[in-house]
Formats: sequence, C-alpha cells, structure tokens
Amino acid sequence: MKTQTARTVNATPRLLCAALLFAALLPCITRAAALAMAADASSAIQSAQRQFNEGNYTAAITALQQAVAQNSSSAEAYYWLGRSYYEMRDYDNAVEQGEKSISLDPKNSLYHMWLGESYGGKADRDRSFSLAKKVKAEFKEAVSLDPSNIQARRNLEQYCLDAPWIAGGNKDEALQQVNAIAAIDPVQGDLARAVYDREGLKKPDDAETDMRQVLAAKPKTLDAYFEVTDFFVDENKPADIGAAVDAAALVAPNDPRVGYYRAVADVLSNTDLPTAERNLKSYLASTPDRSDWPSHAAAREWLGRLYEGQGKRADAAEQYRAALQLEPKDKEAKERLEKLEKGSS
Repeated sequence: MKTQTARTVNATPRLLCAALLFAALLPCITRAAALAMAADASSAIQSAQRQFNEGNYTAAITALQQAVAQNSSSAEAYYWLGRSYYEMRDYDNAVEQGEKSISLDPKNSLYHMWLGESYGGKADRDRSFSLAKKVKAEFKEAVSLDPSNIQARRNLEQYCLDAPWIAGGNKDEALQQVNAIAAIDPVQGDLARAVYDREGLKKPDDAETDMRQVLAAKPKTLDAYFEVTDFFVDENKPADIGAAVDAAALVAPNDPRVGYYRAVADVLSNTDLPTAERNLKSYLASTPDRSDWPSHAAAREWLGRLYEGQGKRADAAEQYRAALQLEPKDKEAKERLEKLEKGSS
C-alpha cells in the first residue's frame, strides 16, 4: 500500500504539469486548426470558381457548401454561392446567400452589386415593387462604397431608365451616372450615354454616334466591342456588326463570341449560312450558358432563323422550342414559332 500511495502522489505533479502545458498550448492548437480549416475553405472556393467559369454551377455549389461547412464566416464563399445560384436562375437562394455575404462583409461594393442583381431577378419573376426598390438600394450602396465601380453605376443607370417612377425610376439620376462614368472612363461613358440616348431620350441616331465613338477609341476590353455589336444587332445592321466583330477579333480572335456574332451578321444578311450554322453550333457546344454572354437561348433562336431562311420549317421550329425551353420569355422565338405552327396547320 505504501508503494502504491507513493506512486499516486508522485504522479500528481506530472498530471498537473501536463494539464497546464495543454492549457498553454490550447490557443495555439485552436489557431492552427482554424487556419487549417480556413485554408481548406479557400481551396474549395478556388475549385468552385474554376467550376463556375466552366459553367458547371451545380458542382460549384457543392464545393462552396463544403467551404461554408469548413468556414461559416467566409463572406467570399457565400458570395460565390449567390453567384452560382443566380446563374441557375434560382433567385431565392441567390438572394439568401448574397444577404449572408453582406452580413459578413457589409462594406464590399461587389457583394452589394450582385445582391442587387439577385433581387432584380427575383423582382422580375415575382413582379414585386418592394423587391425592385431593394435592387436600386443595393446598386446605390455599391456605388457609395466604391465610386469607381463602373459596373455598379451602369446597373444603377439601367435601373433608373427601366423602372417606373413608383419603383424609383428617374432619368435625371440615370444621367448623373452617365456623367460620373464618363469622368472615370471615357469609353465606358460613351457606352453609358448610348444607352441613355436610346432608352432615355429615344434618340437612336445619337446612340449610334456614341457607339461609333467607342469603336474609334479602339478599347482594349472585349466587352466594349460586344456591347457595340449588340447595339447594331438590335438595329439590324449586319455590315456594322461585322465591322465591330472584326475590331473585337483584333483583340481576341479566339474568343467564342467572335464566331457567334459573325453568325448573327450572316443570318441577318443571308450570306454564308453553312458557316453561320457551324459557328452557332460550335458556340452552343463549347461555351457555358452564362448571364454576361449571349445566351444559349439566343443562339438557338438564331439557328431557328437560319433554318427558317433556308425553308427548313421543322428544323426551325425545333430550335425555337429549344430556345423557349431555355428562356420562356423569349418573345421573338415565341412569335416565330407560332407563325410557323399556324402556317403548317
């Protein structure tokens, strides 16, 4: 018994020292674990961004949900979750995740801008004035937080032009954004003014002058060329579409949108339709369906118009139906399909 007691007494200081040592090391262990979890979350976010860029939004969401499980305080993970849901047109989840990103990082202009976009998608779907007002509030907050955020200013301009006054539409506010953008970037200012001239003042000739000034400036960004191209598509001017696309091709000849817009010009002018068909099919096969590029629904519609011009009514109808499945609000595809169906009855 004495030996056993001695062992017990001698063990007590050792246990006490071990406990004290563990307590001293616990903050370091906790910090190390937190850093490891944050690193794992960061890796998951990077993986999700790659999947997002490839158009694999479902996989991106899965990776981001893993990132949130590893680090629930990551505003960036919630932001990309919102972006992914937005691309899938799941606006309820896009709004929910966007709001979480803002709650964690309330001073981030980009997060506010995309929350506004998500509110916009939901407002359009639900025809909600209250949600529409949130769209404007988020765009204004994005501009307030970062006055150099040109995209947020462009979004605010567009909202002020599109929305009825009861939901915050205001042409004077739109013009304020145009002038502010022009002071930051003259090319973007011309693009913004073209929108204001055409949609706000109903002066398409002035808008065309603005767009030609953009081309004359030879911008280095592709999006500027394609915005000009979209303008000429709306104006049904295939020669001008071709000139804008040629200018874009000097910047990035391998961008898939170059082939897409060449096909649009060919369909409008009814020239080289076999090449146009190949370009449209290539665009559908090789690009993700994303909100900031020509939609796959639009590509299907142009294929339908191509086949219609060739007298291939069944093929055209098939493409119009595919376009409407992707975008039920595609008015042009709906009208053309109805016309075909009436003609065949």
